[in-house]
Amino acid sequence: MSRAYVLLVLALVLVLPAGAFEIVEFCPDPYLHDDPDEYFVLEGTGSLDGVTVTDGEGSVRFPAGAVSSGRVTVARDAAAYRQVHGLPPDYEIAGADPAVPEMVSAGNLRMANKQDSLALMTDRAVVQEVRWPEDVAAREGQVHFLRDGVWDPHPRMIGQSDFGPATYENVTVTLFVSPDCSYRVFSDAIGSARRRIDANVYEFTHPGIAGMLADAAGRGVEVSVLLEGGPVGGISAEEENVASYLTENGVSVAVMTTQGDVHARYRFDHAKYLVIDGESVLVVSENFKESGIPETGQTGNRGWGAWVRDPRVAGYFSAVYDADSTGGDIGPAPTGGAPAATGQKAYDAVFEPLTVEGAAVTPVLSPETSDLITALIAGAEERVLIEQAYITNSTGGAPNRFLAEAIDAARRGVAVRVILDSSWFNVEGDDDNDEQAAWINALARSEALPLEARCVDLDAANLEKVHTKGVVVDNRSVLVSSINWNDNSPDFNREAGVIVDHPDAARYFAAAFDADWNAGDQAGNESDVRIVCAATIVLIFALIYAVRKIRR
Repeated sequence: MSRAYVLLVLALVLVLPAGAFEIVEFCPDPYLHDDPDEYFVLEGTGSLDGVTVTDGEGSVRFPAGAVSSGRVTVARDAAAYRQVHGLPPDYEIAGADPAVPEMVSAGNLRMANKQDSLALMTDRAVVQEVRWPEDVAAREGQVHFLRDGVWDPHPRMIGQSDFGPATYENVTVTLFVSPDCSYRVFSDAIGSARRRIDANVYEFTHPGIAGMLADAAGRGVEVSVLLEGGPVGGISAEEENVASYLTENGVSVAVMTTQGDVHARYRFDHAKYLVIDGESVLVVSENFKESGIPETGQTGNRGWGAWVRDPRVAGYFSAVYDADSTGGDIGPAPTGGAPAATGQKAYDAVFEPLTVEGAAVTPVLSPETSDLITALIAGAEERVLIEQAYITNSTGGAPNRFLAEAIDAARRGVAVRVILDSSWFNVEGDDDNDEQAAWINALARSEALPLEARCVDLDAANLEKVHTKGVVVDNRSVLVSSINWNDNSPDFNREAGVIVDHPDAARYFAAAFDADWNAGDQAGNESDVRIVCAATIVLIFALIYAVRKIRR
């Protein structure tokens, strides 16, 4: 029977009603050579008797008596799947692992990389079919998944998680900013641990925070740290020293990076959070570096943070950590010597931590729920305050997706202000923050929008750089996250953040925003006053001289 004939028959019966199961995920083009780890996932509950999956050239059905309690993963080769994902599938096709039940095969079901199809049949009736490239875009390493009846609502690669949005009410949150008070909150949070700490961070070179975690391990707390294994520029000697120190003091340290044939699941593991005892979670925009979390009284980056003290939110992030720290792309961290402090300039703290109660908290993850940021800005009615390390336009020159939403908000009358970093590496190029701010302001002038952007005056603010990725909406909501405003961060990195809904939270970070927005203005105003005073004095003397001359 020809493939074309089989597909025609399948198409003719697609009008039949859907059964109890559906294909909700599949990966036809994984990274391993010859694709032994290709797989598909069915969702549904009950008996799997009579359930068949076919690609038109071969088919597989479940063994007699098979039952699903929710989701069933079927891989071609169980050993290859386990190598990549860190756990076995529910069933396999190739029969390589005697511990994994084998599907009953007819012909040779092997999903082609660029063009093929999968059809789900129940009692010989086709109830679902997905085709590529017609229904999904073929791409190496991409996992195709179904949500709310839509295939691939956002890109997802092999091994990446699929956490959905969730909002938790009546939550207690301590808000803080760097460089003012972040170190104190870190000390309090880590010091509160009694059983377990899980930390995920892009870069970790801070000897002080390393000491806090070592002390926690010393008092019997189980501490684990997950790092990005291939940061831009590579893992530094300082980070190797911290990893070595932590390991020697009983802390488990691992990195996420490509391990042999197993490809890293994210372009960068760029998140920055700690889960403490399954009871609270500390989410920050800053890496664990002296510039990101400086000791109190020392200068550093402008960063935002939230210590969320709620077991439901902590449980959400615990599940994220468990998913991210398991898999074939997790390996040991490189080690080095002893960590050493570098020293920084003095800083007069302005902001104290603020604890609010009764907040609503929504976790934000990249790549799964990055669109929550778009929705947050889209809901603005009065004002949007945006403070970012940088904003990069999308491919083709279109405004970044989040900036575009902010511009749309301004077009409907919402007041929008944007602060960008002014460090040399963000302003000395031909297309970076100063050009972005100029473009925003030119657009505002051309359309008469309530929209303004500026690059921060770092010297006046006594900051090393602006590194936060924060948004304040109206007098109700704030985003604290690690998500940079480019195309890569929301689509391909592991990022983490929270949206906190509480008027005091919005006011707190709005005050921090205003401090950075106005940095330098006071000095400029004082200069203007001196100029006016000098001009006035000159005028007075001129008048005196003129009067005396007339009297002569």
